[in-house]
Amino acid sequence: MKQQIQISAKNLGALALPDFCPKCFWIRMKCRDRLPFFNFPGIFSSIDSYSKKITAAHFHLHGRSPRWFDGFGELGVPIAVPGWRKFQLIDHATNIILSGVPDEILYHAERGLWIVDYKTARYTGNQDALAPMYEIQLNCYALIAAEIGLGSVCGLGLLYYEPITEINAADSASLIEDNSFFLEFSPKLKSVKLDTSRIPPLLQQVRNICDAQECPTGKLGCTDCTKLELLASTVSRSNS
Repeated sequence: MKQQIQISAKNLGALALPDFCPKCFWIRMKCRDRLPFFNFPGIFSSIDSYSKKITAAHFHLHGRSPRWFDGFGELGVPIAVPGWRKFQLIDHATNIILSGVPDEILYHAERGLWIVDYKTARYTGNQDALAPMYEIQLNCYALIAAEIGLGSVCGLGLLYYEPITEINAADSASLIEDNSFFLEFSPKLKSVKLDTSRIPPLLQQVRNICDAQECPTGKLGCTDCTKLELLASTVSRSNS
């Protein structure tokens, strides 16, 4: 049996991006997703956590999700999302563990599950360029949810929380206090097509790349490959 590989739903989604580079992916997987010189700000995780608490608190107070969810239709009741150790599956065809944790799962007694992922970002052209990755990420969650027995999934969606950074004098009275200030967010909804059939071919592609004994050829024009080559050239000159 081939060596078991673990990959997150988001990292699998990277294979669907137009600028996906096999060489960069091979290196990343060999490093077990612990790339050097890379730090991801924890504040985004904190905001995502806060967003979940807002949804839960609103449901507790009013018996329904916040009204900005209405654009997705009737969704149901928020349920507890299992941690990544439970929210995963093994694809036996490739011996790959696929894992991840969705931001929100809502259960409707008649329709089934609706899975939503939060993005703390403005919905701009750059975010639209990342849409293929997010679509795969959410479809991975749908596949896992069904596999672990949570139920069938009826829909998927992205919820962009755009920070409102423009204020005027009238706003400042309600946003600024003596020892704190408030940042408002404007929700933007985007539905995602449910199509879990896209996942198995991508898992097979991961297996093919990771099984390669030598680093694959990079994508033409890949900026990260260019940076890596420049770094290797610099190190070589300094050692000569």
